[in-house]
Amino acid sequence: MEIRIGFLTHPAVIALLEEHHQDMLIHSPPESVHALDLSSLAQENITFWSVWNNNELAGCGALKALDNHHGEIKSMRTSGNFLRQGVAKLLLEHMLVEANVRGYQKLSLETGTMAAFLPAQKLYQQLGFEHCQPFADYQEDPYSTFMSKIIS
Repeated sequence: MEIRIGFLTHPAVIALLEEHHQDMLIHSPPESVHALDLSSLAQENITFWSVWNNNELAGCGALKALDNHHGEIKSMRTSGNFLRQGVAKLLLEHMLVEANVRGYQKLSLETGTMAAFLPAQKLYQQLGFEHCQPFADYQEDPYSTFMSKIIS
């Protein structure tokens, strides 16, 4: 598998991000959905990666700079054909390396609380993320759980 920076305009990426957003709306009310749209993912403080397997999109994710020492993981999604094949772990490990290179001291994320989000929460815990209080502009929300990892 190959991790590529960008590709936000690729039709497969657009479709996967739309699927991601629609799936979030199934599990959470609109005010509790924090998935970013294409224009938001193209902002200067966000780096977007896509994962490809023989030119087939396997997944995507982004790293948002909250400040010089704190980053946020956004838009993690694995394509249906690649579920449970290590795509999310590969990308998350890539983002952890990148966060370290950038000098971040902390990496945080927001994910859902419903059963559909349990595999993601388990992966984050396996890689050292722990539950935390809301960060940045997030507020307490029964549909959100917050996790962070100190990077040394």
